[in-house]
Amino acid sequence: MSCRFCQDASLSIRAKLGRCKRCMIQLAVMNLLLWPIWFVWFSNTPKSIESITLLFAGGASAILLALHLILMPFRRGDSDAQS
Repeated sequence: MSCRFCQDASLSIRAKLGRCKRCMIQLAVMNLLLWPIWFVWFSNTPKSIESITLLFAGGASAILLALHLILMPFRRGDSDAQS
């Protein structure tokens, strides 16, 4: 991750959410890849290790993307002003 918000270790996770477009694009791509894979190949065996792993990965990326998208309008002025 190359944006300055992601590289700054002194910022908390709440300070980073909604600022990095690269992170949001990566999360969107992850969602576009993980969920169809789960639905096509692993939805019929929801108790297998592979299925549970894909569910956790897809769920975590979906939640993190949702948090980014919810906070993005509030952070829009901050990131543009500091660029």
